[in-house]
Amino acid sequence: MSGYWIAVASAQHVRRGREAGFMQVNHGKAAPLRRVKPGDGIVYYSPSTILGEKDGLQAFTAIGAVREGEPYQGDMGGGFTPSRRDVDWAAAEEAPIKPLLDRLDFTAGKSNWGYQLRFGLFAISEGDFSLIAEAMGAKLAVAAS
Repeated sequence: MSGYWIAVASAQHVRRGREAGFMQVNHGKAAPLRRVKPGDGIVYYSPSTILGEKDGLQAFTAIGAVREGEPYQGDMGGGFTPSRRDVDWAAAEEAPIKPLLDRLDFTAGKSNWGYQLRFGLFAISEGDFSLIAEAMGAKLAVAAS
């Protein structure tokens, strides 16, 4: 894998994408997906189970690798055609973020660690990706650093 990313969405939306083998971010915008390349590692963080609910889930809910191909338009019905990328999702368990906060590069020592999650998609280090994969019990072809 060459790049590593965290995407943000409710667990309900992430689970739908896992079942169908795709990812989408930022309410279906295409531009962020063009930053992600085939072979990149992707982790989803879900602040809640259902969009708009404040249930305190705060967990990593999916992990995988972006497949070959470009972003494309999906069809959610009602005229909503969000941009998507295909992903090979790994078998993994959901894992809470709180036990990892002091160990992840993007959160360690930051009282406002959730701020960058508001962007919906951001790059992370290979070390963070490996740490999250381990916490999720994911089986990935990623060399730990």
